[in-house]
Amino acid sequence: MPRTPPTDAHAPHGPLPEGGTPRPITRWGTPVMHRPGRTVVDFDEELHALAADMVATMYAADGVGLAACQIGVDLALFVFDCPDSDGRRHVGVVANPQLQVPEGRDRRLDDDDEGCLSYPGAFVPCARPDFAIVEGQGLDGGPVRFSGDGLLARCLQHETDHTRGTVFGDRLNGRNRKRLDRQAAEVADDYPPEWPAEGPQGS
Repeated sequence: MPRTPPTDAHAPHGPLPEGGTPRPITRWGTPVMHRPGRTVVDFDEELHALAADMVATMYAADGVGLAACQIGVDLALFVFDCPDSDGRRHVGVVANPQLQVPEGRDRRLDDDDEGCLSYPGAFVPCARPDFAIVEGQGLDGGPVRFSGDGLLARCLQHETDHTRGTVFGDRLNGRNRKRLDRQAAEVADDYPPEWPAEGPQGS
């Protein structure tokens, strides 16, 4: 069952926009997925509508985050609804994100499995710092800041990567990339090109 907007999430900059329509998810290999997104400069109704569609798509695909490039839009923007290590859900919208992760003695890596809605159905370990901070702008152009650990830290890093034209497969060694490709190929028929606008076959 697709995830739904939470009623008790941590939303320091307000709730996620509602009323959007799920769109087909863009896949790895499409040029927009592999180049940096354009800086968001217009914080208008069109951007709000885009973010609402991104949220609707994220929930329809049962994801915890989604970047604009994942629905084919060349902008540095992402949305998320993701739990931290304590299971508390955090929600937000970030335009023009800037990522901070621990360095030196404070840096600890989490090598849990990672997946991507743009390469659906495949998961392999991907080492990332276990804490992250993202700063950027909200839908009104004002400053926003989000931070967290656990899956939330991974999500903030993964989505910021998307705004820079990086997919998590770019971070894998050869063995794990082959494993990821094999898993994705095995379930490819479950995720037709229009997914999740019409849902995976057989779900």
